[in-house]
Amino acid sequence: MSSKPRLLLAFVLAVLLAALLASIFQTQTNLAALQALGAPMPLQVRVGTTCLDLLGFAPVFALLAALGFLFALPLATWCAQRLPPLRWMIFLLAGALAIWVALALANMLAPMPTLIAANRTLIGTLGLMASGSAGALLFALLARRVRYLTQPTSSDLPS
Repeated sequence: MSSKPRLLLAFVLAVLLAALLASIFQTQTNLAALQALGAPMPLQVRVGTTCLDLLGFAPVFALLAALGFLFALPLATWCAQRLPPLRWMIFLLAGALAIWVALALANMLAPMPTLIAANRTLIGTLGLMASGSAGALLFALLARRVRYLTQPTSSDLPS
């Protein structure tokens, strides 16, 4: 497999990881808020609701993450090539900022005050941003492996 399909796969896996983590976080945040109001929240309800949200909410978040990552990950890659000691920090911040910007834009365009409930609090927003960081770090790990796999070796160079 050449480097472009591998990078595309790394991108898709990064988006999927961010969406999976954000969906689980969003669901558990909402259920905790209901539980704080006195609603019973047995494990069966938590698991069932999480599964439903993985089917319903995760695709929406995947779209937001993909849009944010489309800009953030190439920029992070460029910056990381120039500042190798800061590579992991750059991707961590790029993922978080990509989600923050995507959420801000979605909230500006959404007819309701806040599109994603977890984004209504600082802790919720930070949790969603952390999911973006996890996705971006996965991309950084996989993209780094692509770079090493595609670098020419001395036997590939012309004599």
